[in-house]
Amino acid sequence: MNSELSSQQVKDIGEQGLLERLQRFCPPEIIGDDAAVLETAPEQSLVVTTDVLVDGVHFSNVTTSPEDAGWRAAAANLSDLAAMGASPLGITVGLGLPGEVRVSWVEQLYQGMTECLEKYNTSIVGGDIVRSPVTTLAITAFGQVHPHRIIRRSAAIVGDAIVVTGVHGASHAGLELLLHPELQQNLNDEEKTALIRAHQRPQPRLDVLPILWEILASPCPMPIAGMDSSDGLADAIIQICRVSGVGAVLEHRQIPLSKAFNHWLTQEQALEYALYGGEDFELVLCLPQESALALVQHLGQGAAIVGRIKSGSKVLLHDEQKKFPDQVLSLSQGFQHFDQ
Repeated sequence: MNSELSSQQVKDIGEQGLLERLQRFCPPEIIGDDAAVLETAPEQSLVVTTDVLVDGVHFSNVTTSPEDAGWRAAAANLSDLAAMGASPLGITVGLGLPGEVRVSWVEQLYQGMTECLEKYNTSIVGGDIVRSPVTTLAITAFGQVHPHRIIRRSAAIVGDAIVVTGVHGASHAGLELLLHPELQQNLNDEEKTALIRAHQRPQPRLDVLPILWEILASPCPMPIAGMDSSDGLADAIIQICRVSGVGAVLEHRQIPLSKAFNHWLTQEQALEYALYGGEDFELVLCLPQESALALVQHLGQGAAIVGRIKSGSKVLLHDEQKKFPDQVLSLSQGFQHFDQ
């Protein structure tokens, strides 16, 4: 890229100039009016989700390139759709920028979003840009789902098995490696790369949905409970139980962890990363035991049944080998906005 162009700032080309640059990331047949028109199939429900990311809170140039920031932003929203059982239709992007931001940084941000979306045949279909004292990215994602396949947090029932679709704690571990490079000496190149990639390029689990529908048959014979684990595994299970009016027992030894943890984390630290690290973007689903076993078998390594839904209201972490005492899990132990 020409050095003069790469150093060009947003204030140099203005709103219309930036919009002209960014329109190439959108389908030309959809953009150009005051709003996008998205067609949905018959007997489908529209699913809409919005996620806001702020520079210094959700991403920074210390740990995240603009391409990776864009990928993570798109992945977070696609994960919310997957958590509802929905297939994506498109996203809109609201972008707040200081005038001093380089135009090339913005284009790379959109390139990262596009690379993630293309994996799922999804496009940027519109948005808005404004001047802001801090870089802020607000994405609204649209999806569709058959009404009988909607996944809700409120549908867990006593006796359900709790399934996770992959390992937990890897994204937080990758962030720690980026913030503290001296920790990387404990890992080989393959382990280091895998953990850092888990943080910078998370994979929304839309791939799970066709497998789930095949196992449960169509239309689904019972409501499905679940959500994604973007705020941590403990948070997901507690939220499901709270809304469903049930409790749960989580088995310590059944939580899938990265093997790389063995080289630099204690068991207590590894468990903390898995429960409260967040941003793994796996699905947490509550299913009948037979369906849960079939799903885990189809998904293979990383997927696991980690516990079961019980009566009551407590979410208990249990170790059947009794090396660790039972622990009641709480939302206060994870990240919450505005906590001091």
